Amino acid sequence: MSFEAISNIAQAEAQAKTTVANAEARAKQLAADTESAGKLAVEAAVQKADAELKELSRQVNEKATAQATKLSGELNNQKAALRAKAEAKLDAAAAIVVERIVNS
Repeated sequence: MSFEAISNIAQAEAQAKTTVANAEARAKQLAADTESAGKLAVEAAVQKADAELKELSRQVNEKATAQATKLSGELNNQKAALRAKAEAKLDAAAAIVVERIVNS
């Protein structure tokens, strides 16, 4: 082989090594960038999920409070109705007791 051919081969090998090294460096950089972007995306998703969970929890608590308030009102109404019936029957029961005492 001639010196020129050997020189061309050596130069091509050097260029190939440089190209491979550059490609490897670029691949490592792309991998690092992708990993960083992935971590940011995961963090953003976690933050969004946390915010949605807090909002859903707030809504559930709000609905539970509203239902508890409604139920409390209904129970108070039932209690008042039962008390009114009991008081009406109390007067009738007292009248029966008085009548029995008087008639004894």
